[in-house]
Amino acid sequence: MANIKSQIKRNRQNEARRMRNKSINSSLKTSVKKVETASAAGEQTDDLMRQAQAEIDGAVSKGVLHKKTAARKKSRLAKRVST
Repeated sequence: MANIKSQIKRNRQNEARRMRNKSINSSLKTSVKKVETASAAGEQTDDLMRQAQAEIDGAVSKGVLHKKTAARKKSRLAKRVST
């Protein structure tokens, strides 16, 4: 446990950010999984794909993902859906 006042505050901030990032990552993974299961079942994936891409872009804007990581995820997802 930290004794320094600034470190105690920093720990609180880190925990809040961790929980926020965890929530964003969880919803992102869920939306990607929905696209993949729909694609495997042979269903329409247009709306789900658009939603997943929006989730990925949202994670970038919040600083959870790097923009190149997001581009790679979107590219790979589109590749999986198209085959």
